[in-house]
Amino acid sequence: MKISGPYALFTDPMSKANGEKFTYQVPTAQALQGIVEAVYWKPTLRYVVDEVKVLKPIQTETKNILVPMMNGDKDLSYYTYLKDVAYAVKFHFEWAHRLDMAKDRNEKKHEQILLRSMKRGGRHDIFLGTRECIGEVERLRASEYEGLTTPFSGKMSFGIMFHSFSYQERMKKGGLAGTLYSQFAPIVMEDGVITFIRPEECRIRHELHDYHVKEFTEDMYMPVDEQWNLYDEEGGMADESASGAASDV
Repeated sequence: MKISGPYALFTDPMSKANGEKFTYQVPTAQALQGIVEAVYWKPTLRYVVDEVKVLKPIQTETKNILVPMMNGDKDLSYYTYLKDVAYAVKFHFEWAHRLDMAKDRNEKKHEQILLRSMKRGGRHDIFLGTRECIGEVERLRASEYEGLTTPFSGKMSFGIMFHSFSYQERMKKGGLAGTLYSQFAPIVMEDGVITFIRPEECRIRHELHDYHVKEFTEDMYMPVDEQWNLYDEEGGMADESASGAASDV
C-alpha cells in the first residue's frame, strides 16, 4: 500500500514538553498500523506492519500554532512537521486474540474486502500521525512495490523510537483483560527500507495501565459474510481474485 500527503507529524514523545511537538523523521509502526486500520478494520483482525519504504527525501517544516487554553486564551506553540511525504508499506493481518470473534474468521473474504477498500482509498479519513495531516492511500501489488525507488542508500540509524502499544501480547489467553504497554525499539533504515520487528519482540517496554476490551456479541457487528455480499452488490469483487490478492502489499 502506498501512503502520501503534504504533511505528517509522527510525534516524538520526548518533544511534547513546553507546548512543542517535533516529528520523528520516519513513521512509527503504530502510526502505519493506524493508517491500515482506517482502510479496513474489524475486532477480528490484528494488523502487523512488516516494513516501510521511504519514497521521498526527509524534509521538515516548523509552523506556529495557536493552541486553545482552558481559560479561553490561546498559547503559541511550535510544531515541526515532515513535508511532502510518501511511503510504501508491507503488512499482513492475523486473527486477534478474541474468542468472541471466532465466527467472523474468514480469511479470503476479509482479504478481498481489504483489497477493495484499498482500491477505494480507504473507508475512513487517512491521518498521517495527527488529524491535521490528511493523507491518501493507494493499492500496490508486490511488483509495483519492488519497482518503487527511494532516494536513500546505505544504512541510517534513527536510534530508539516508539514502536507500538501492546494490547494483545500481554492479554490473558482467551480473555479480554490485560495490561497496556508502550514499546520502543531501535530503528534502522537500509537502502530506504525499514524492517520492523514484531510487537512482541520489543525489549523496551513501559507499563501504562490495566485495560478491559469490550466484548462483542453477534448482534453488535456485521458478519464478514454480510459485508462481502454488500461489496459484491456494489460490483468489483470479481476483480479481486485470490491469486491477485496474494501479490498485494
